[in-house]
Amino acid sequence: MIRGTSILDAARELNVRAAIDIPKDAYQKVEQLSRQETNRLSSYVLGKILENYDAATKDRVAMCADTGLPRYYVKIGNDAVIEGGMVQLEKALRQATADTTVSIPLRPNRVHPFTRKDNNNNVGMHAPTVDYSFEPDVDWVDITVTHKGGLFGGDYRMLFPADGIPGLKRFFLDSLAEFLRRGMACQPATIGVGVGGTKDMCVRLAKEAACLRIVGDRNPDPEIAKLEEELAEIGTSAGFGPMGFQGNSAVLDVHIEVAYAHTGGMPVGIQQFCYAQRRKTVRIFPDNSIEYREDPRWFTPYYRRETIE
Repeated sequence: MIRGTSILDAARELNVRAAIDIPKDAYQKVEQLSRQETNRLSSYVLGKILENYDAATKDRVAMCADTGLPRYYVKIGNDAVIEGGMVQLEKALRQATADTTVSIPLRPNRVHPFTRKDNNNNVGMHAPTVDYSFEPDVDWVDITVTHKGGLFGGDYRMLFPADGIPGLKRFFLDSLAEFLRRGMACQPATIGVGVGGTKDMCVRLAKEAACLRIVGDRNPDPEIAKLEEELAEIGTSAGFGPMGFQGNSAVLDVHIEVAYAHTGGMPVGIQQFCYAQRRKTVRIFPDNSIEYREDPRWFTPYYRRETIE
């Protein structure tokens, strides 16, 4: 049985690692962009980003002063048994968020939308967000935390079947121009694109695509993988560099996820995950042993399943 204390301890450490240590895939991509960038100011910015990554790890401080909004993605094995059930799991995640807001520290970003009341712990109504998926034939629990900004870089548009891929590309470029030319998404960023489903689903898929797939990962559908590369090339050639400067290094990668949609429409959501790629995953086994890793492995074949067996 997975103990509540194991979840609490693991979630505390998870937040520390996510806030401080940049994942290797993102670090290596920024290094590559730094070598390839021809604009002097953009090259300088990328170099400073790399220095900041190193300083955060060395000094054990958060890699960015704005530590975003903690959000959890929990993948539960169908055979997992959790002490106290799901209520205890969520209680542990909320407590870990409050604890690490103080200990790391994280900036207390969560406020009441009207009164602006701040509990100073990143915990409130519907905060932190916890999303779930399930996995057959296993008895472990995976917990992924992301600290993602909550202001800019998100977009939505209802396209129609006749718009097709050209319409999607046009929307993608419009979104880049809206946010990247003003440095409002803290680029270079990984861009997630969710296509299909309903309005809320395509936006959710876009956020998962941006935050829960590593840089360089490709969708298993060859046509979607090809489109990911085409959109990444559009991002590279659009003239945008880091933090609003000109250049060719605003995009770390593009990830696309799809859902079956209403026959009359093609809703599209776009989400950007900035260069401070704060994400880490822990797997907790029934004997309460734990394993930390950088790849969330959220998009399993079961999660992408297409029809009934």
